[in-house]
Amino acid sequence: MLKESAACHKVGAVDIDALLGEKLCPACGKVHTCNMQRVVIKRGALLELTSLCEGYQHVTLVCDENTYRVCGQQVERLLSDKIDRKLVFAGDRLVVPNEDAISALEAHLHSETDLIIGVGSGVINDLAKHVSFSRGLPYYIVATAPSMDGYASKGAAMILGGMKVTTNCAVPRAIIADTAVLKDAPLEMLKAGYGDIIGKYSCLNDWRLSALVNGESLCQYIYDLTFDTVERIAKLGKEIVARDEEAISALMQGLVIVGIAMAYMGNSRPASGSEHHLSHYFEIVGLLRDEPYFCHGTDVAFSTYETAKLRKALIEKAKPARRAFSEADWEANLRRVYAGKSDLKTAEGIIAMQKKLGWIYEDKFDVYFSRWQEITEILASSPSPDKVKEMLDGVGLSLDEFYALYSAEKIEDALHYAKDLKDRYSVLWLYEQVM
Repeated sequence: MLKESAACHKVGAVDIDALLGEKLCPACGKVHTCNMQRVVIKRGALLELTSLCEGYQHVTLVCDENTYRVCGQQVERLLSDKIDRKLVFAGDRLVVPNEDAISALEAHLHSETDLIIGVGSGVINDLAKHVSFSRGLPYYIVATAPSMDGYASKGAAMILGGMKVTTNCAVPRAIIADTAVLKDAPLEMLKAGYGDIIGKYSCLNDWRLSALVNGESLCQYIYDLTFDTVERIAKLGKEIVARDEEAISALMQGLVIVGIAMAYMGNSRPASGSEHHLSHYFEIVGLLRDEPYFCHGTDVAFSTYETAKLRKALIEKAKPARRAFSEADWEANLRRVYAGKSDLKTAEGIIAMQKKLGWIYEDKFDVYFSRWQEITEILASSPSPDKVKEMLDGVGLSLDEFYALYSAEKIEDALHYAKDLKDRYSVLWLYEQVM
């Protein structure tokens, strides 16, 4: 018998266990599902691995040199009689979740492997999630930093064929997050986790905008679950960067809840919009050109400020203006901005995807013109650029660093061409079509 979530009627201090399994949503009438078995976020959480792994005999451990040192060794000791394969990505460079990384992990599996355990955060989680799903295996993630919201989602952010794609996967069977480990994560990763949370103000606004303009489905319960979680965590910036363990625990819980919201929705709409598209742009272009870029959550934080500026500019328009679209110019610019040192046909893949989607050919001006007041009211409900800057300043995320790393030209290109990376409507489309 399906039951309504205990948190459905009052989303305050959410009991994560109450969100697991199948829940009948009173807002949209659908059954929301998150098939995780356990989420353990507390000091000493690693010690529960022994009981959590009782039913498994052939475990493959995957981590990088840093996460192996931080707690992978402890995981290996706790499960010494079960771990028969171990992959530790070597080197100081960030692991890229691409075809090479997939092949490396698959080479460490065998016919009797019955569980993959990832030790790390974003990339390790995505890689373990992607490979475990493709091989029909369960996986656990041992979190080493509260740096992103993908732990509990059904999607894995991968770079395949030179494109940033989200592959549909399954949620982990268990998330194990020891707050004694999390609080000692590198400061930039704590800031990144906070930044990823702040980015939800932007993406939730995009969701409302698309619901108005395109009639996209919006579940009010999932929206409220995410928004109220963000509101709680946004107040904890100073405590998070001070490494207060309760605040770190709250941040990790918030990131997991947002992941559950994505699992409920079946996609990343509750947690990813224009700010993520900009961050993906900076990452993809950085990889293509061998140029530096910030870690994901930090890019999301800075990009949230940029999308807030777009909303402000749109709000200040008395009425929308119809902008002409040149397909030839659009294609030429995509080939320009997504060119790189590799021979990957990234631009061609993006062009093909957008032509198949067909949005570049749609004229939405009549909708924009007739509903401009409603549109600007939605845009105005998101935090202003000044408010976003205040939140970023509170955790030491300086916009000066953002503008020092990325040129004005790169940021301007992102505002126009990051939207094409995804098949999701956001304020970037509105900005491109009426400004």
